[in-house]
Amino acid sequence: MLYSMYEAGYYATTPLRMAALATRNFWNSPLNPAANTDFGRRIYANADLFANLTRRYGKPDWNINAVVINGAAVRVRPTTVWSSPWCKLTHFARDLSDLRRAGKTDLEPAVLIAAPLSGHYATLLRGTVEAFLQDHDVFITEWSNARDVPFVEGKFGFHDYIDHIRDMLRQMGPRPHVVAVCQPGPPVLAAAALMADDHEESRPASMTFMGSPIDARLSPTVTNKLAEDRPFAWFESNMIYNVPPPFLGTGRRVYPGFVQLASFMSMNIEKHKEAHLNYLKHLMGDDGDSAEKHLEFYDEYLSVLDLTEEFYLQTVDVVFQRHLLPKGELYHEDRRVRPERITDIGLMTVEGENDDISGIGQTQAAHYLCLSLPPEMKEDYVQPHVGHYGVFNGKRFREEIYPRVRAFIRRMEQGLPRRAESRTVSAEVVPIRSKASEG
Repeated sequence: MLYSMYEAGYYATTPLRMAALATRNFWNSPLNPAANTDFGRRIYANADLFANLTRRYGKPDWNINAVVINGAAVRVRPTTVWSSPWCKLTHFARDLSDLRRAGKTDLEPAVLIAAPLSGHYATLLRGTVEAFLQDHDVFITEWSNARDVPFVEGKFGFHDYIDHIRDMLRQMGPRPHVVAVCQPGPPVLAAAALMADDHEESRPASMTFMGSPIDARLSPTVTNKLAEDRPFAWFESNMIYNVPPPFLGTGRRVYPGFVQLASFMSMNIEKHKEAHLNYLKHLMGDDGDSAEKHLEFYDEYLSVLDLTEEFYLQTVDVVFQRHLLPKGELYHEDRRVRPERITDIGLMTVEGENDDISGIGQTQAAHYLCLSLPPEMKEDYVQPHVGHYGVFNGKRFREEIYPRVRAFIRRMEQGLPRRAESRTVSAEVVPIRSKASEG
């Protein structure tokens, strides 16, 4: 019912939104002699703010067409190299001729960035991708919006996430590196442990966990306490809704992205109010640069996707309530997941001093789970003065965190035999049919 009411509210405000857009265009027109007056800017600013607050935010574009490496522009082309109904693996292919001019080779380490499936699109990691493109062959997981996946495709849960990570690592070839940002930490560690147990050729050469709830019992945050204090039935009854028409996934039960967004914003509501008030002042004061920065942030922040009922509830259960992975009680397809079987996959953990989502110690827990790794294959780093977002984006990430991760990956890479040929992945999409469609 809530989802239907939310959609009804969106459509009900359409006439007002159209009026606001017309007003905004009128008072921003160079043909309007009063546009640059104080009165005109006030009317324009208020109309613009209303239009932006009530519009629908779709999946943002990557807008990564080139990166500068060693002072030279290197063209980049995002290409889908593997897909399922629930995810696509995007390869940021760098132009080989540009790389050679920049003094680079196409034999640089391949890195899979496991983007979180927690309400936002993978484009939230745009800054992360741009940093890694300086020195790596970069791939990223782009998870589907559950409301857009037809009901016939079946379900997608926590264990399907593990299988998807394994399939994508296999697609990348022998010994890639994996970087898990926030939520993917537990399923990525589980995938690596299973691949190590099976001695798979494509098991990671290293795994880096950034702000991940490997063991959410440590330094519990407000988010962790909410998950622990509420009974599991409460999440089933209050967080799951049916997708209404006209979406492709009509009838599917999901944890809506707008509910997750409301939860995030409520944690810092005064900060968001102040940001929008400042945006209004910048527009009225004709400060276009500051207003543009506000729009860039909120165009990304307000773009959200839905999670399937089974993935959301299983994550709450497995990661935040029963803590199965750190307790050694996580089973996947009747096999116990054993991180202690990992012997040749480098491990790095990164945490933020002020992280209010994954407290300090939750990510470090991966070290005591991977008991068989020698000390020289482990590294831990806590970044001062950053919160959750700063662990994987922003100035301190680029200047202090990323160089350490890069050095760690290089160190782990040196222990591997040199690949006989350049690592290139076919641009042809490899579709994966779901179990439901096979049935």
